[in-house]
Parts: sequence; C-alpha cells; structure tokens
Amino acid sequence: MKIKKDMELIHQLLKLDEGMTLDFKQSINKRSRIAKTLIAFANTEGGKLIVGISDRKKIKGIDPEEEIFMINKANEEFCLPPVHLKFEVFEIDVLDGKEIEEEIYVLIVHIAKSNRRHAYKDPDGSMTVYLREGDQTLPC
Repeated sequence: MKIKKDMELIHQLLKLDEGMTLDFKQSINKRSRIAKTLIAFANTEGGKLIVGISDRKKIKGIDPEEEIFMINKANEEFCLPPVHLKFEVFEIDVLDGKEIEEEIYVLIVHIAKSNRRHAYKDPDGSMTVYLREGDQTLPC
C-alpha cells in the first residue's frame, strides 16, 4: 500500500461540506450501512468517501488496512453488481498546526459514477436501489 503525504489536499477537503459527491466517516463500523453509501454514489454522480475524519471535520485517523478490508467486504457482500472503487491513503503529519510524531492516516475512497444500476442486496434476498440526494443516501 502506497502512502501519500498531501496536507494541502486534506485541508482543501476539510473546507468542503458533505453533499452529493462527498461524505466524511470517522470509521467504518457497519458494512451494510457503508454499502448503501457506495451504491448511492455509483448510481448518482460518483463521489469521495473520506474515512478518518468525523462529520465535524476533526481528523481522527484510522487503520487503513482495516478500513479498506471493511469497505471491500461491504462491496462484495451487499453491492450488486460490486461498485468500482479506488483507494488512496494519506499520512497526516500536522494536526492543529503542530507537527505530530505518531502515525495518523486518512483514507480517500473514490467511487466512480457507473453506467450500470447498482442495488443493495439485503440478507433476506430483496434488492434496493439507493441514490445520493444532497448529503443523504436514500432508497428510490
């Protein structure tokens, strides 16, 4: 896994609000829930999922390998067909204006706009299509 350093990009993202093509997550704790977000982005305009930054735009950091595993598992388990994803891991070396010694990482997941319709595969076998409306993921 190649780790990048680009604090300028991270600061630019922090200036943006969640919306049609951007969502912040402190971490991924429910695969089923994140799958719906992946599907909604793919079915709408595509987008970026930023993991390791809270909704209040506080950099919390994550274990990138664990988060990538959870997202890939969600994509395989709940997305039909699976969504096209690209991952970028960034190391944060300045926090609140101070250089930090510990390793803190943020994950950017790029979800491509799809020309196919993706659905959420519920454990009971039912299928639901999700779209992104503003900063919300909604069934249609």
